[in-house]
Amino acid sequence: MIPQLAFIEGIGGPELMMIMFVVLVLFGANRLPELARGLGKSVREFKKAASGVEEEVRRAMEEPVKPAPTPPRAIQQAAPEKPAPPTATD
Repeated sequence: MIPQLAFIEGIGGPELMMIMFVVLVLFGANRLPELARGLGKSVREFKKAASGVEEEVRRAMEEPVKPAPTPPRAIQQAAPEKPAPPTATD
């Protein structure tokens, strides 16, 4: 059996018919084609996005590794002078 569908291993014909009947009662005959169409579109978009990610990973794996650029030398700022300690003029 397909590993993704292992959780529905115990569902047979009568159980599937009952599920379909409940879905029909809840959503009605007019809404079922809309629900199926929306589900199909979402599955198609998911597959499209997954294949895009897979293609990006393949492209990144085939791309030669570029050496890391050396950072520019940091410009050292002159440290501000510390003020002189106060003198007692009292």
